[in-house]
Parts: sequence; C-alpha cells; structure tokens
Amino acid sequence: MSFEPGTLGTPLSSGATRVMLLGCGELGKEVAIELQRLGAEVIGVDRYENAPAMQVAHRFHVVSMLDAEALRKVIELEQPDVIVPEIEAIATEVLAEVEAAGNVRVVPTARATQLTMDREGIRRLAAEELGLPTSPYRFVESLEEMRAAVEAVGIPCVVKPVMSSSGKGQSTVKTAEDIEKAWDYAQKGARAAASEGAAVRCIVEGFVEFDYEITMLTVRSVSGTVFCPPVGHIQVDGDYRESWQSAPMSDLALERAQDVARTVTDALGGWGLFGVELFVVGEEVLFSEVSPRPHDTGLVTLVSQDVSEFGLHARAVLGLPVPQPATIGGDAVGQGAAASCAVLAEGTGVPEFAGLQDALAVPTAQVRLFGKPTVDGKRRVAVALARGADVDEARARAREIAAALQTRLV
Repeated sequence: MSFEPGTLGTPLSSGATRVMLLGCGELGKEVAIELQRLGAEVIGVDRYENAPAMQVAHRFHVVSMLDAEALRKVIELEQPDVIVPEIEAIATEVLAEVEAAGNVRVVPTARATQLTMDREGIRRLAAEELGLPTSPYRFVESLEEMRAAVEAVGIPCVVKPVMSSSGKGQSTVKTAEDIEKAWDYAQKGARAAASEGAAVRCIVEGFVEFDYEITMLTVRSVSGTVFCPPVGHIQVDGDYRESWQSAPMSDLALERAQDVARTVTDALGGWGLFGVELFVVGEEVLFSEVSPRPHDTGLVTLVSQDVSEFGLHARAVLGLPVPQPATIGGDAVGQGAAASCAVLAEGTGVPEFAGLQDALAVPTAQVRLFGKPTVDGKRRVAVALARGADVDEARARAREIAAALQTRLV
C-alpha cells in the first residue's frame, strides 16, 4: 500500500510501512527500536556489517551510501515508504531523485539533507539568507586561501572540513605555526574527498568566547513545532563527551535560542527531530550547526524525558502528532536534572566490558552498550546515564558510572 501519514501497516506483511535507515550507528539503533514499537518494518543500510542498528532491524544491506548507483539499487529493491538518513555520508542526489518521483518521503526533506551534510550550505543559509547571528567565517580550498582566512577572522580560530562528523578533521589554530598542520589534518579528516588530486574545501571560523553551548532539540511534526528543554554539553575536538538537561539559562536566552532553532528548522522544512547547536554569550545566542536527525548530545533524553529524542523522531517521521515531552529528573517528573557521559575505547579490536556491577550500583544509573562490532582508532562504545537533584549531581553520577565501566579490545 502507499504510505499515508498516521496509517501504519504490519511488519513483514504486504501492507507493511517500510522505513529505510541510512546509517546504522548507536543513534540509528535507538531510532530503529522506536520505529518498531510503532509497528514499522525497519531496513538498515550502512557501509559495514553488523552495525548497531542492523542488530535490531528486520533486515539490512551493506553498501557504500556515497556510491550513488549502489544506493539507488537498494532503494529500488526495498521500495521503502520513508527514508530516514541517520548520517551525513550519503549520495544525496539519489534522495532528491526518489523524492521528486513522489513514491518515497525523505526525512525531513532531500533538500534539508543536502544542505546540512555540507557546512557551507547550512552556514550560508543561516547567516546569509536567514540573517542569523554566527561566528565570523571564511570558506577555503587551498593552504594559501586558508592563511588569508585566518588573518581575516583572527587567531585563535577553528578549522573544519565542510563535510565531516564527530570532530574528524577539526582543529584549533592557536598560532601561525598551526595553520599548515590544521590544513593537513582537515584534508585527512574529511568525510569524502573531492575529485582525485583536488583539495577538500574547509571552513575557517573565528573563535567564539562563549559562556556555554547548548543543543536545542527541535521537533517539527504534523502537530507543529515543539522544543525539548535545552541540553548543555561539552565537546572535545568537536566530538561529544558529556551532556545534561536541562541546561540552566535565562528566560531571554532560552527564548532567543528557540527563535533561532525555529527559524532554521522552518527554513529546512519537513518532519522530524533536529539538533540545533548554539553558542550562548550572555543573553546573546549564535547559530553553530544543525543536524536533521537525533543528536549525540541528546542521548541524555533516554533518562531525562518521558519520550526520548528517538521516540519523538519516530513519531514525527511517521506522520504522528508529537506532544511536549515531560522532563524527568532526580526521582520525580518535572524535578531535578539528568546527564550522560560518553564511554570511549581506543585501539583496534572487538569491545568487551567489565565493571557493570559497580557502574549500575550508582544511584539512578543506566548504561547503553552500543554493540559496535569493532573499533579501529578512538570511538564511543557506550554511554553512562544518570539523574540527580540538580545538574551537578547528575553529571557527577554519570561520570562515576562511566569511570566504573572498564572497556578492553580483544
């Protein structure tokens, strides 16, 4: 049957509502579980076998999603009703094709996916079309252009490939001697290189002396737009390490954060959850980035809300109404705070975990072991989650849980 928002079939039947996840990491795994709770048939697609979401999907395919022909073939084979991109490394021209054909709904839209996978597209939309406040920036595609850009925006500054994720290729230029090293690192860390022999385009951003940074989880659905309470977070080299909810901020700053989030998500359109990253300086709010999907800092919502960011996303993409989520903190609804702390493994091998008895003995403790089949380098393999009477207590508990978890690679 053709997919009608608000009408769902039965998995593995001729009338199934088929949802294809493009990207099967730990965030995709939680989305897959929530989609299945609502009766969707879930098909996972990723570049490596036994990725976390593949372990819970009805079936999966292993293809490079940057290979347009391979991606096109798997879509033709499965005939999904809805395609949910869960990572950025996708041949987005294929998504535009299938959306234009009218048989598949791309979440939130093919245009939004194309814009947000490229830092240049989303920054130009936010700053130049929508007039949102951002840090100063320049786009460059050579070392010479980068030197000029650093001089223009000033030192210190941050250098990122326009296409990368989880902090890959990102570094801070603190002295003129750092420029060439930052350029080389960005070239190696980009998600997809330009044509052979060509340089990878980068953004040079003026450093913002922000008071704190937040993620504004914003949900667009058939019932309108709702905001989760602000999520405070810490990043190291552009990659999430800790997050907490609700992040303390003034009423004015919160109002401005919601205004920025609404403006950029309205411009992107479609249904789904967006993670809008913002810098806060006093009462001023600056736009940083946006992801049209659940955000890693939003893992805290697994214990901080009655419906997590993953459940909200699943409802929205299936055309269902999304209510304002109720917050949970301490031991009661509407009180206290919650926090998450990433657990990392570094090296090469298959993750194994010990210390779970001590970790889960911490008050309010929860953990999620992602099930990543292998590690090569430094990767998040689990997350520690806790609640507390306030942010400080919740963060301290989450760190204690993470410290108790012992990871090794075998």
